Amino acid sequence: EVQLQASGGGLVQAGGSLRLSCAASGFTFDNYVIAWFRQAPGKEREGVACINNRDGKTYYMESYKGRFTSSSDNAKNTVYLQMNSLEPEDTAVYYCAADQLSVAVILPQFYDHWGQGTQVTVSS
Repeated sequence: EVQLQASGGGLVQAGGSLRLSCAASGFTFDNYVIAWFRQAPGKEREGVACINNRDGKTYYMESYKGRFTSSSDNAKNTVYLQMNSLEPEDTAVYYCAADQLSVAVILPQFYDHWGQGTQVTVSS
């Protein structure tokens, strides 16, 4: 059974940083694309970044380039999202998702396996 456990959220002041973790189990980690999404209150879920564990390449939605960094520790079956220079607009529930994709995409409809989400709140 594919399981994803997101953690690391919390309350941080504007300008601060957080590192989210997504611990995975129940599948061959190296063969999957792991993505990060977020959903703010009243808004649709949107893509943030993804990492293709087959080749280690990372991809970001334009809005997050330079501020967010995704990385993977294949030995720990864990993907990370380092978030810097956080703004109140970054307040959302952050989710990790996984699937075996031939092309790494950051669109929620392509992912069948989801973690439970972790709340990130950025105060001004």
